[in-house]
Amino acid sequence: MTQETAGKPFTIVQDGSVTTPAGFRAGGLHCGLKKTSRNDLGAIVCEVPAAAAAVYTTNKVQAAPIKVTRESLAAGGRLRALLVNSGNANACTGKQGEADAYEMRSAFAAAAGIPAEQIAVASTGVIGELLKMDRVREGIGRLPQQLAGDDRSANEFCQAILTTDLVKKSICVAVEAGGRTIHVAGAAKGSGMIHPNMATMLGFVTTDANIGSEALQSLLSSATDRTFNMITVDGDTSTNDMLVAMASGLAGGEELTPLHPDWNSFGDALRYVCEVLAKAIARDGEGATKLVEVRVSGAQSDRSAAAIAKTIVGSSLVKSAVFGADANWGRIIAAAGRAGEPLDPDSVDISLGPILTLKESRPVAFDEEAALEYLKGDTVEIIVDLHIGGGAAVAWGCDLTYDYVRINAAYRT
Repeated sequence: MTQETAGKPFTIVQDGSVTTPAGFRAGGLHCGLKKTSRNDLGAIVCEVPAAAAAVYTTNKVQAAPIKVTRESLAAGGRLRALLVNSGNANACTGKQGEADAYEMRSAFAAAAGIPAEQIAVASTGVIGELLKMDRVREGIGRLPQQLAGDDRSANEFCQAILTTDLVKKSICVAVEAGGRTIHVAGAAKGSGMIHPNMATMLGFVTTDANIGSEALQSLLSSATDRTFNMITVDGDTSTNDMLVAMASGLAGGEELTPLHPDWNSFGDALRYVCEVLAKAIARDGEGATKLVEVRVSGAQSDRSAAAIAKTIVGSSLVKSAVFGADANWGRIIAAAGRAGEPLDPDSVDISLGPILTLKESRPVAFDEEAALEYLKGDTVEIIVDLHIGGGAAVAWGCDLTYDYVRINAAYRT
């Protein structure tokens, strides 16, 4: 047990991965969609039809793979596989893009011996370019031989879903339920075009819990609202965001429902996995040097606190001040005030980590050198207390750097 999970109903599985839950294999390879030699095609496969749930981008423009995945889940709420490519989003590609997404599904079904309607498809990368399907077909033909249940294969999958990400994002925890050990694991990608709700992120959760699709959907949606929907990097919402969970049920035991005595423990474990992945995405924002965590309390409601926290963490001026290690609390209260939520302008407290900078909306003398040193750290916590109610929320983001502009000025070329 780590300090982070002390008192929690679950423990982190060191070196765990999406293949740790019983029944799952994964793998990845390079098929030529990326200009580099990094992996760009991967899959997670379950040996049995898994109960499945998903959350998608809120962008009105949605990529072809989302249509295919929605259709697969609607066919029965169960999945055997997730097929993912990076390097090309297959978005805004018209009827040909849809045909290509369906072909990816059918080709992998034939190669892996899985019914096509039990396969989800996801893509990430450049928008508006057709997939190089000759390369995709060749890669899909080789992919089943790359699938295994070991950590190396799980890492190959994690590498296959990255775009401008600098690091892979993976987590696994174990939780006791009904006298059995259940594993919940996740892998994600995301670095730019990150903004609630959902973002240019792909997230995949595996578990061996015995749980139905509807119950899993309820927990996944709730966890998403408190984690992935509380991060922002640049204020842009992608066309391809997708979070999919698969439950093999191979841990056995009584089915998890809201009436199960360990329902909340499993829900906490799932939410923790989502939170770790969400924070990793925020920390790995394009060009980012710091993770920014905004904690708002004393709001009129949790919903109001969430809106204020997301406004603060998404403010370009706040993000720039954090990058420059400038203890500019004025930008923070200004962002809070424009969130469109109830606020008493005479009762706001603001702290930067342990350093109080504003009390009842009045400046407090503080040690500028201590604030500078704190803001130079790789994690910056902004604490805001509104003193008007019991609502609270946490949001995560990153600083805004010169490198963000450099990366996105030439993303397509």
